Amino acid sequence: MDTTVESTEGIEDNVNPGLCTPLSTHVKQTVLRYLDQLHGHDVVDLYDMVMAEVEKPLIQAALEHAGYNQCKASKLLGLSRSTLRKKMDFYGL
Repeated sequence: MDTTVESTEGIEDNVNPGLCTPLSTHVKQTVLRYLDQLHGHDVVDLYDMVMAEVEKPLIQAALEHAGYNQCKASKLLGLSRSTLRKKMDFYGL
C-alpha cells in the first residue's frame, strides 16, 4: 500500500479551528516527545512503528463512531469494506 503524501494542502480544511487542534499537531508533538525520551539513542523504523501503533486505535475509533457498521466505518476511513474486514481480522477486532 502506497502511503506517500503528495501534499498536505487542504488537510486543515477538514478541521474547524474553533473546535479542535489538527490531528497532525498531536501526532507531531507525540513523536517529538517520544524522541526526546530516547535521550539520543538511535531510532530504527520509526515510520513503521508509528503506523503500527496508530492503525488499530484508528480502526477502533472509526467503528465506534459508525456504530460498528462496517460500511459506514470503511467510508469514514476511505477503505473498501473488504480491506477494513482484513484489517479487523489482523487486529482481532
